[in-house]
Amino acid sequence: MTPVTLAMACLLAITLCYGALCVGSPFGTCRKCNGFGFATTTDRKGRPKRGKHCRRCKGRGKRVRIGRWLYNRASRIYRAGTR
Repeated sequence: MTPVTLAMACLLAITLCYGALCVGSPFGTCRKCNGFGFATTTDRKGRPKRGKHCRRCKGRGKRVRIGRWLYNRASRIYRAGTR
């Protein structure tokens, strides 16, 4: 195999695996709060305590993956155009 075809095969495999991940598990943990749903802070003694709700995931700890978001947007545009 030439390096170009090997690179194309690797990219195709990565894309298909990510697509399967988005279909099987459309929600991933929030990167800002690590899935807790709130920011962790420390008190004056250094012990962790609960902070404010995460604004990015609205306190749920889960977010829609980018690939699933793109699929939802494309299907919404397609449905709106075919009505």
